[in-house]
Amino acid sequence: MLPTKYIILCGLFAAIIAILAQISIPVPFSPVPITGQTFGVFLAGAILGGRWGAVSMLTYIFIGAIGFPVFSFAQGGLHMLLGPSGGYIWGFIPGSYLLGKFIERRGSYFSMVAGMIICIGAIYSLGTLQLAIISGLNLYQAILLGILPFLPMDLLKAIAAAGFSLAVRRRLLKMGLIQ
Repeated sequence: MLPTKYIILCGLFAAIIAILAQISIPVPFSPVPITGQTFGVFLAGAILGGRWGAVSMLTYIFIGAIGFPVFSFAQGGLHMLLGPSGGYIWGFIPGSYLLGKFIERRGSYFSMVAGMIICIGAIYSLGTLQLAIISGLNLYQAILLGILPFLPMDLLKAIAAAGFSLAVRRRLLKMGLIQ
């Protein structure tokens, strides 16, 4: 039986990511926009842990896949997951899982940031691969269009999310809401 509190938290984090996805800035030379989604992915993995962070990402993706406008620019549907930027969304699952597993064993701020960098690596790996395949780019071009413009902002998001996540995670642990 699934603990009710984790089911509720997974739905809450899926909703948080849906809201953060609406912070979307188009990048003129790339089919991938700058969004707030990665901040939400960081929070989910760091606060919920690996298993439940990944479940929250699956929830988010399922809601978007069936057509609810939870992806960037209030879009939804399978075409978003199968398009040039869909790999980044798929990368949320292993990214949050790896981050959460990393955090479950270590609890410091620097461990949080390191886990979030691992998360970024997972997101970028799947995202860049799908971007290259769908757009017909070579790996170098996909990295130029799908990683380099986003890396500085994602590192800043990781630094901010680590501090916030650490405080929230400690509070939820103390309250017995998470393990």
